[in-house]
Amino acid sequence: MLRFQYMAWTDVFSLLVDILIAYVLALPIGWNREAATRGGAGIRTFPIVAMASCGFVLIGIGVFGEKSIGLASILYGLIVGIGFIGSGTIFKSSSEIRGNTTAASIWVTGAIGAATGFALYDIAFVMSLVTFITLRMKSRL
Repeated sequence: MLRFQYMAWTDVFSLLVDILIAYVLALPIGWNREAATRGGAGIRTFPIVAMASCGFVLIGIGVFGEKSIGLASILYGLIVGIGFIGSGTIFKSSSEIRGNTTAASIWVTGAIGAATGFALYDIAFVMSLVTFITLRMKSRL
């Protein structure tokens, strides 16, 4: 069946804006991690994590409703799942552990996407700004 005839294009535009906001807020973090590491998570990974988190929240709102307790399960899954992705960036050798900052950055990027999905743009913006400033501070110190 054709489902497109039942789509409200204004809703599609609103969803697109939310996903683009998540993308833009994650881009500086990805840019920083790309510049700080050779390979691994970077300018492509971070915006994708933010968009996916935003998308899962938007799907949850669409399926369960804005005030549903079911959204807590989606947030729980995002927190655990993104933590799992981040843990894949941590490498331990005999003398050092590397990748903790990238893992934490992936985690906060997921939170940025989730906040954007819930239309909590102020929280998403502040998390993005503070994370980027924190990442830049190391190179200044």
